[in-house]
Amino acid sequence: MTPNIRLTPRLIVPDPDRASAFYHDVLGAEEVFRAPLGDDGRPSVVEHRIGGSSFRVSPAVSSWGWLSPSDLGGSAVLLEIDVDDPDAVGERMVEHGSEVLVPIENRFYGKRSGRVRDPFGHLWIITGDLR
Repeated sequence: MTPNIRLTPRLIVPDPDRASAFYHDVLGAEEVFRAPLGDDGRPSVVEHRIGGSSFRVSPAVSSWGWLSPSDLGGSAVLLEIDVDDPDAVGERMVEHGSEVLVPIENRFYGKRSGRVRDPFGHLWIITGDLR
């Protein structure tokens, strides 16, 4: 196994700038890299960092096979974020257009968690310690 492997999820969205602003506002994601797609100035990729993790957003480009959840009829990936205050993060996500799918509650397995769908169709488990 190669020790220098890094997995970086890329979320395909209709509008990378709008998605970047959302992830900054609700998760505190810091933009660390941006590459333009073409002459129109739209980004082909925007990389974000949250704590020690990073992820990217890119626009849906069907000719490249880059399809957003709305193009697919739903998300095939479930992202999980472990935070100090899952209730606060869930509330911020909802205030910014996310939909609660499973309320954030104390769970039998010893975590406080719930699920939301963000405005771009991506599914998130928001989890943290019991309160």
